[in-house]
Parts: sequence; C-alpha cells; structure tokens
Amino acid sequence: AASLDHPNIVPIYDAGDEDGLLYIAMRFVRGGLKTLLEHKGRLTVERTSSVIAQIASALDAAHDLGLVHRDVKPANVLISFGSGIEQQDHIYLADFGLMKHARSLGGLTGTGQFVGTLDYMSPEQIQGMPVDRRTDIYALGCILYESLTGEVPFDRDSDAAVMWAHLKEEPPSIRDRSRAAPPGIDDVITTAMSKSPADRFPT
Repeated sequence: AASLDHPNIVPIYDAGDEDGLLYIAMRFVRGGLKTLLEHKGRLTVERTSSVIAQIASALDAAHDLGLVHRDVKPANVLISFGSGIEQQDHIYLADFGLMKHARSLGGLTGTGQFVGTLDYMSPEQIQGMPVDRRTDIYALGCILYESLTGEVPFDRDSDAAVMWAHLKEEPPSIRDRSRAAPPGIDDVITTAMSKSPADRFPT
C-alpha cells in the first residue's frame, strides 16, 4: 500500500515491529462509508456517484500495477467529509492487507479459508479460482448497489445462502427499490456483478 501514491489511497507513513507488536502508521481519517450508510440508510445519486468514482480511481491505480485489493467493502472506504466551500467528500481506499499480485493464485488461503468479505465476494473468490481486477469490480458493484438502496445485494439468513446467491442469482432491481435511481442503473449493476468476469467492465 505504501508504494501506491494516489490521492484516493490512504497514505501509509510507516510500518514495523515494536517489541513484538506489528504496526502500521497511516493518515487518520475520521469518517467511513460503512458508518455513513448505517446512519443515512442510503446515499443520494450525486453523493454515490462521487464516492464510487473515487473508489474506482483508487482501484484503477492499483490495477495498473497488477495488484488486486480482494476486500473492497464499505468498511475499507474512509471519508474525509467536505466542509465550507469544498463540500465534496474525499474518499480513501484502505486496508490493503489482502492485496496480492494478479498473477498469484486465487481466493482461498492455504487452510481453505475464504479471502475477503462474503457480502462483497465475487463468484470466483467463493470458488477459490484465480482473481484479477474484475474481482474488485464485482465488489465495487456491490457497494454501488448498497449505497443506492441501503442494503447489500444479497441479504440472506446464512452464509451458505449468501454464497449461493453470489454464484447463481442476479442482483435485485435497484429501480424496484428506489424511485430516485437513475435509468440504466440496473444494467450497470448487472454488468459489474456478472457471474462471469469476462462479462464485467474491464476497468
């Protein structure tokens, strides 16, 4: 993460070992998308567009270096809230602890545990297949959906049901849940969250 110099990636100042305790020193950012969604329920189309565009810019920078984040979710999106004349929120993508090079192998650890967070996990991660930038694009589609509706795409009673939905079900229509959603948004979500990486947006 420290090697990624981008305005939408949280700056890492130092990392090390202090008497056996590992640490990372990074910029303090007060707000977060997860807390904002819990407080607001859903965001306006305009605010969502700004948030998603800034996350996407950060991901493009990582992807251009062949790096995959693998855990893009609201809890890893930090927000410096706009104030005064500059009202726009500034977004930072954080927590690159699961990041790996796209040429590396896929979504499971050596002990068979999943890498990532289930509500935003792509089908190929769930299946333990190789991942690339399109895995992050799937997760970004999930965040877009949640930002506009206040709900994750697949809200189920069990982890197994969530995994099944990511593997087999199409995301519900945003237009059915929010009259304020712009025309064409369902097509954007369907493409970003396609079961096949080849059918997703390439960037």
